[in-house]
Amino acid sequence: MAMTSTSQVPRLLALVPYLQAHPDADLAATASVFNVSQRQLVADLKVLWFCGLPGGAPGDLIEVDMDALDAGTIRLTNAEFLARPQRFTPEEALSLIVALRAIEEMADADLGSAVRSARAKLEAAVGGGADRVDIAVAAGQEGIRGELADAIAAGQAVRLTYHGASRGVETDPVVDPVALGTRDGYGYLTAWAHERRAWRTYRLDRIVAVTPTGAAVGDHGPVPALASGWLDDRPDAAEVTLDLRPEGRWITEYHPMLSVTDLPEGGTRVRMLVADPGWFRRLLLRLGPAVTRVDPPEAAASAIDAAREAVAQAGAFTEAP
Repeated sequence: MAMTSTSQVPRLLALVPYLQAHPDADLAATASVFNVSQRQLVADLKVLWFCGLPGGAPGDLIEVDMDALDAGTIRLTNAEFLARPQRFTPEEALSLIVALRAIEEMADADLGSAVRSARAKLEAAVGGGADRVDIAVAAGQEGIRGELADAIAAGQAVRLTYHGASRGVETDPVVDPVALGTRDGYGYLTAWAHERRAWRTYRLDRIVAVTPTGAAVGDHGPVPALASGWLDDRPDAAEVTLDLRPEGRWITEYHPMLSVTDLPEGGTRVRMLVADPGWFRRLLLRLGPAVTRVDPPEAAASAIDAAREAVAQAGAFTEAP
């Protein structure tokens, strides 16, 4: 294991209290406890030689008996100031609370109970500060998540009853489920789709039912990871290209874009991902004549229909006696 500050500092903070609770600890056993090599653990102990209280005098620094270490025994002294576990700062505690709330949104009934208990203890320690943060994840029903978690643990294929927003119909794909995850406020199932013979992701809040098939999952190679951001290839988003007049360029400052290209006469071509057809329809209606082209054309169909209906209703209102 490479020595880096991000991995070593937390390990050192845990190592000192452990060694004080286990006098003359065995080097090999301690390395196993901390999941590092004996060579790395010796390097950690040498770093501790230079740690201690302000002043830096011999009596201020932690002492390691190197003769005992050569014999495979760790003997640590002059480190009583680190005997107690370190306290969380308010910022660290709030970060943990946010993380626990996200896990709770995705947990099944058994795990959810443990997460709620841990979160309640942290919130009690933080006090009113915990009310300043909140998190919401569209993760579907707790029972659905539990059934999927059980299927993943058992290595069993399942049949989903899935409501796809893009087509507005329910489907019942047979999949090999492998992982649950979150991204951009949504919970997802990563699974191998039997019919498509490819990896697919399914939004948990669109899974209506899970039915075990009794069949074992297959080996389909490496499991793809969920993208890290919502400008990556989202599983429920479609790429759309817009050509805009100058008065429509403002959207590049308010909405994430895959690319922005200048066109002749001050026009702009943008590529963006659209996950919510309703949101995109409202955007097109707001842009109005500032949009000169939409690709694919069908992406603008609902906006065109809505505009025609609005014009028709306005005309009927004008002609009314």
